[in-house]
Amino acid sequence: MSEPKKLFIKTYGCQMNVYDSERMVEAMQADGYVTTEHAEDADLVLLNTCHIREKASEKLYSDLGRLRPLKTANPDMKIGVAGCVAQAEGGEIMRRMPLVDLVVGPQSYHRLPEMARTGRKQIDTEFPTEDKFDLLPKRKALRGPSAFLTVQEGCDKFCAFCVVPYTRGAEVSRPLQRIVDEARDLVERGVKDITLLGQNVNAYHSDKTGLAGLVRTLARIDGLERVRYTTSHPNDMEDDLIAAHADEPKLMPYLHLPVQSGSDRILKAMNRKHTAEQYLRLIERVRLARPDILLSSDFIVGFPGETDADFQQTLDLVSAVGYGMAYSFKYSARPGTPAAEKPDVDAAVADARLQVLQALVTRQQRACQDAMVGRDVGVLYDKPGRMPGQMVGKSDHLHAVHVTDPAGKPGDLVRVRILASSSNSLAGERIS
Repeated sequence: MSEPKKLFIKTYGCQMNVYDSERMVEAMQADGYVTTEHAEDADLVLLNTCHIREKASEKLYSDLGRLRPLKTANPDMKIGVAGCVAQAEGGEIMRRMPLVDLVVGPQSYHRLPEMARTGRKQIDTEFPTEDKFDLLPKRKALRGPSAFLTVQEGCDKFCAFCVVPYTRGAEVSRPLQRIVDEARDLVERGVKDITLLGQNVNAYHSDKTGLAGLVRTLARIDGLERVRYTTSHPNDMEDDLIAAHADEPKLMPYLHLPVQSGSDRILKAMNRKHTAEQYLRLIERVRLARPDILLSSDFIVGFPGETDADFQQTLDLVSAVGYGMAYSFKYSARPGTPAAEKPDVDAAVADARLQVLQALVTRQQRACQDAMVGRDVGVLYDKPGRMPGQMVGKSDHLHAVHVTDPAGKPGDLVRVRILASSSNSLAGERIS
């Protein structure tokens, strides 16, 4: 009996890519593959890419260069590129890197097993009429008591800096019952915490149900203890979803709501279709519904045309909100987007602004964590800690928490009193 073929997969970028990689692994396992942690042992090396920022694309080509000696040593090895860079640059990848055998876009990866069986080079970056989720095998790859679940894909917002509408397509919501069935299956196999994913997840609408209705439906599943969602757009933060944060206990007190800039002039240039004031008023409504909610956001500095005054308005917005965490990046032009045609801000200026913003966000994040000391929170254990008798898990607010609990095990959902705060985590003791 021959040994099974081996798959090595590397994932770049966001949580949706993590989810997609898990589904690709499951598809290949159903076709007889087993996974390996070492590319040199693999029959198929798959790079699941992100196209949001320039460095991610550059990293793909760098990694492909490092794979060349493996391909030379083992000509039978197949190398595949999946994800958003594959969707955007499929032909260019094949031209620039002849060692690549397969290129598959994020809407076509259910076809990967069939593509891998053939002996010829292939590109599949179509937007197929069939629903890939109907054709993928039942989920198997679970890493712990928490799981991602994609409920919506694509985006119709066409922000001037973003390639998602071009690489992921128009907004599409999965049918409610199929999501519920997948969630039930996850819970039956030990999952207690589900994060709902979408490029614009709060635009979810299916079977006359918005995201709030989906959250409430999932909350009725016995054994599912926590629900989160990401990533959201301010313009789709509807009243019933805000209300769900107030009255649905299983919806965790955490909201990632990207704003990108505090300058109305830059927001307009970005095609965000909201103002800084509208965003601030929305935050007020969310906090009125759930006073203890932890807020997170995304920021781009150095967007074309950004002045010192525009950047100061971003700092003013960050100071006004008080984020528990945030992700900030220097603008990176993506080919084919409207902003890519505009002159860049001087790189040194953008770098300096990024450092100032990140320092402010870091102070806010530390203040938020310090304020947790003395409070009792729920913690879902993910894994044992580095110290004997210690467990590590995530709090209701998504903080990493180290807990002294010799009897604890992964999957336990416990109450913990926070005793200390460090730069990136909290420490506490189990109280129940």
